[in-house]
Amino acid sequence: MTRFQDRVCVVTGGAMGIGEAAAGGLAAERGAVMILDLTFTQAAADRINSASGFAEGYACDVSDEAAVRDVFAQIKLHHGRVDVLVNNAGITGPQGPVETVSLADWRALMAVNLDGVFLCTREDIDRMITTGRGVIVNVCGLYGLVGSPDAAAYHASKEAVRLFTKATALQVTCHGVRVNSVHPGFIGTLVVEAFADASGQPDAALQALAARHPVGRLGRSEEVASVIAFLASDDAPFMTGAEVVMDGGYTAQ
Repeated sequence: MTRFQDRVCVVTGGAMGIGEAAAGGLAAERGAVMILDLTFTQAAADRINSASGFAEGYACDVSDEAAVRDVFAQIKLHHGRVDVLVNNAGITGPQGPVETVSLADWRALMAVNLDGVFLCTREDIDRMITTGRGVIVNVCGLYGLVGSPDAAAYHASKEAVRLFTKATALQVTCHGVRVNSVHPGFIGTLVVEAFADASGQPDAALQALAARHPVGRLGRSEEVASVIAFLASDDAPFMTGAEVVMDGGYTAQ
């Protein structure tokens, strides 16, 4: 398929995991993909280019307003516009009871997970409104839908992005711009593997995570990427302000 032919696509947190899979999926359908991440951006771009796609890597801290503005200015200088924005960059942040979380750690998490989505959205949404064309997909995760006892800051950030998605969609839908969120369950990424390793019993931890999903396994980055591509394409013209849950039945219980 060539659903993203002649479209410029930005994927934040695009150097690994879900972000890299999303970038690869958009490039495979002929999109010109701009990968934003703190590190490894060129390596990720090289992998896409070697697979006959087109990608460029930009080192960028999405919580840094000046850095975000500079990167988007570079992209617009070289490519003229951004047609698809996938806000995927995020961190897990502090774990444990609320009373153990420092204000500095809380703010650091919010700066990436929430401010980063706002800053990147703000950089191109006016152009999308003017041209009447554009799609934004925000990756929230199931922790933007349900709670847990040891990650209050993370839950707060993802729920905020979920409602930011809906509010932004209501602002821009009349201008032909769509904004949706994706809520994956636990995906077999390096972040999840690191979490399992930290438990001291990685195999048991991964099995326990898989068991939380009625389908009996963790999700795959490519599965999330396919949903992101669908939402970003012209195959989903009636979808805006929606939250797409793909969690192997986790929240159906």
